[in-house]
Amino acid sequence: MTERTSWLSDEGDVTIEDHARRLGSFMEAMADGIVSRDELEAQEERIVALMKAVEPKLDDALHAEVTALLCELTAYDIMKLLCSMQEARTNTVFKG
Repeated sequence: MTERTSWLSDEGDVTIEDHARRLGSFMEAMADGIVSRDELEAQEERIVALMKAVEPKLDDALHAEVTALLCELTAYDIMKLLCSMQEARTNTVFKG
């Protein structure tokens, strides 16, 4: 059995992204700085396979909690991406 990997640091910060960044599939996809449609589809296939393996093992109460967790994590990821994109925009103003 493998050692349990905590989702949070001792300070309560989310560390799951740090774990994700160490995934071989992630590192391979990011190696050239471009995420291709094929790489994205392969990631989706891995997610679907894991969901199919895990979901039947959950009782209804735990399924509801994990569903809420996945939804909140997805919302966080989207918000973080948008925030990063907004912060990366230049603050220059066009003077024509």
